[in-house]
Amino acid sequence: MSPSTSTSASTVNAPLDWAAPLSEAPVDAEVRLPGSKSLTNRYLVLAALAEGPSELRAPLRSRDTLLMAAAVASLGARVTDAPASSDGSNPTEVATWRVEPGALRGAGQLDCGLAGTVMRFLPPVAALASGDTTFDGDPHARTRPMAPLLGALRDLGARVDDDGRGLMPFTVRGTGRLPGGRTVMDASASSQFVSALLLAAARSDSGVEVVHEGEPVPSAPHLVMTQQVLRDAGVEVETDLATTGGASGTHWRVAPGRVGALDVDVEPDLSNAAPFLAAALVTGGRVTVPGWPQRTTQAGDALRDLLDEMGADVDLTPEGLTVRGGDGVSGIDADLHDVGELAPVLAAVAALADTPTRLRGIAHLRGHETDRLAALATELNALGGDVSETEDGLLIRPRPLHGGTFSTYGDHRMATAAAVLGLAVPGVVVLDVGTTAKTLPDFPGLWTGMLAR
Repeated sequence: MSPSTSTSASTVNAPLDWAAPLSEAPVDAEVRLPGSKSLTNRYLVLAALAEGPSELRAPLRSRDTLLMAAAVASLGARVTDAPASSDGSNPTEVATWRVEPGALRGAGQLDCGLAGTVMRFLPPVAALASGDTTFDGDPHARTRPMAPLLGALRDLGARVDDDGRGLMPFTVRGTGRLPGGRTVMDASASSQFVSALLLAAARSDSGVEVVHEGEPVPSAPHLVMTQQVLRDAGVEVETDLATTGGASGTHWRVAPGRVGALDVDVEPDLSNAAPFLAAALVTGGRVTVPGWPQRTTQAGDALRDLLDEMGADVDLTPEGLTVRGGDGVSGIDADLHDVGELAPVLAAVAALADTPTRLRGIAHLRGHETDRLAALATELNALGGDVSETEDGLLIRPRPLHGGTFSTYGDHRMATAAAVLGLAVPGVVVLDVGTTAKTLPDFPGLWTGMLAR
């Protein structure tokens, strides 16, 4: 059974306009979250390039990952549902994707939706294929920056036709091989440019050396994650990137060689935990996310320190992470350069705080699913907030909020931020809450289930 159809209903059944539930009492719940999107899509790419079949247990099945699964299948891999491991060690209730690599072929027309990982991770794979692959997606996807990656691919010997625009749609004319070599690029708009080159580099003729020149690369934990999954597959990676994820690297090298098959459990998506853990803080309640890893490369792990600084009591145990709210919410001054995906929910929490908040280091969010800085300022101010954009972030001052509509701009993290506001502000209506299916199937069901406990 193809994964592109096995769970499609769960990604489209969310209502378009949704009255965000008001919390009548402190939340007290345990919320089990599906797998990490970032890990699932990296594993899918490597599994398609591997020398043998891979098993990915408990992968995320959302719009972004279903698009990736369908895309690697179009490029020659076979992705199927396998409810149990071949040795019987995986219980049937834990879903698994089995990925069998095949000869890479041009995919023709490839739908990226609004998934940055699909539009950026797969052009290097398409360069290794025999035949043409045209990349296109949702209307806003055609505005997301691609030029640094396409230029780097040309440096490495790939043929790319984009009419000089550096945007989708573009066509990679695969010749069955990628010569490789050295490229100098400015990856300050997205760490995905570097990750894309590293993920496919081992299959190139001479390996790949990437040098970044420009402002610091954002979202450093995602680059650490990319290096870790490469090493999990036996790929040799050299870098000056700090293993803690606290600094941006400037130089990476991947040697040519084999990509080993994977047999992995996908961690829960820690960034998707943000609205649920925030619910504990803003309602003065308690939320536990089981299975929170003791060590992880996921950016969402920063929630532990950030929510603690905003007034929560945070406790990590072998069973999971528990966040408890206190007497109120405090504003913060935080540099979110490495964890910008957390900014929308933190901005919503900050709008409910007792003191001002400054979120810094996130100018790159202007090039995400939407211009998140402008969108957050516009929508929070429409509810009575006092939010202003700065050169690299947002300044949020306390002010009483009122109900109203909250536009999401097709951005899943705008929708989850609005749900957090709705816990404390009566009458918040989230427009197009179904966009949350991009990374979290049935978010409204999970949210109302949390409140029902």
